[in-house]
Amino acid sequence: MAPVPPSLVVTGTSSGIGYAVAGLAIAQGWRVFGSVRNEADAARLTGEFGDLLTPLIFDVRDEAALAVAAKTVHASLGSATLNGLVNNAGIGLGGPVLHQPLDEFRAVLDTNILGTLLATRAFTPLLGADQTLSGRKGRIVNITSIAGKIGSPFAGAYVASKFAVEGLSEVMRRELKLYGIDVVVVAPATVDTPIWDQPEGAIGRYAATDYGRAFDKGVRTIVRAGHRHGLQAKDVAKTVMKALTARRPRLRYAPAQHALMEQALPKLAPKRVTDFVIAHSLGLMPDEKKALRGVSV
Repeated sequence: MAPVPPSLVVTGTSSGIGYAVAGLAIAQGWRVFGSVRNEADAARLTGEFGDLLTPLIFDVRDEAALAVAAKTVHASLGSATLNGLVNNAGIGLGGPVLHQPLDEFRAVLDTNILGTLLATRAFTPLLGADQTLSGRKGRIVNITSIAGKIGSPFAGAYVASKFAVEGLSEVMRRELKLYGIDVVVVAPATVDTPIWDQPEGAIGRYAATDYGRAFDKGVRTIVRAGHRHGLQAKDVAKTVMKALTARRPRLRYAPAQHALMEQALPKLAPKRVTDFVIAHSLGLMPDEKKALRGVSV
């Protein structure tokens, strides 16, 4: 009898890191259940990976849809445990914290924080919290970001969500010890994914505010950095698979294309120095000749 392949649920597999994790896991012999949000993406992934990937159609904010997806996975695995859950699905919508529409801010928080929580609640029984299942306990990998430790201007919602997921992951790791389920964080620096094709559409959006020029400059800078200097999604996928399979994984992995510049120096530099450098580079220094125009909050 052929050995049963390890199984994995990955949220957000339509592109980027989630897509790369699904592909690498399949190449390494895993059975993957990948979440997408529409039938078109489900058909595309099925066409690429065939029976090696089972698409699950849900939005991570939809608790009812997650429950249906968990039942689908359970039915497929029978009495066996699920070996891994990668909470990857997320969005990033930028803007000055004083002006970004609250519905956008909430959408980022709901997707990145509550989505991680809801997916974890839905699949943790299959990872081994359900004592009737047999097999080794599964492991959870939460994808955060360098933004979970360092706050960049105009990414307030995304930064707040990733800081929150860092803390939530620590709580999960300690609480889920009760079931023998480990929780690991993978927090990459800038990654070259299709997410960088979106921000440029926001250029000029805040032109009527005091942040107009700085916001546009910040968007152009981060998009350029993402495409020119970002990690490849496949490299992050390798780290995720290491986090899933290592006998004694680290608590947190922080892959980066330029680890010293992107991960180490920003943490070592005094905060006030970093504040000054960022403010000066983006044009966020106060005007010495006149006070800023009134900002409506």
